[in-house]
Amino acid sequence: MARAYVQVTTTTDSRGEAAELARSAVAERLAACAQLVGPIASTYWWEGAIESAEEWLVLFKTTADRFDELASLITEVHSYDSPEIIATPISAGSLDYLAWIAEQTEQAPGDDEDGTPLPVPE
Repeated sequence: MARAYVQVTTTTDSRGEAAELARSAVAERLAACAQLVGPIASTYWWEGAIESAEEWLVLFKTTADRFDELASLITEVHSYDSPEIIATPISAGSLDYLAWIAEQTEQAPGDDEDGTPLPVPE
């Protein structure tokens, strides 16, 4: 069976939080890369009223089998009560790029069993 790839999106209310989410996901190899886009203007229903806010969009590239762990990280780190976490299948792409995503989201040789980088000896 061929490996499946997804682009996961979320939004935050600050560039700093978006950057932290991006860095955490890539550092833990839950995403090969994360791109920040913004600011963007969002309009949405929240608690019975229409709201508008300036937000930052984060786009994560990963494999489908890493989605649950990435979604857990986003939920844990995110400041929103109900953060947007949407996975869109990547139906086609450059074979080299997709292979790179797969390679970067696998446990690295210097990582422990849960994918956390091991300390580098001084």
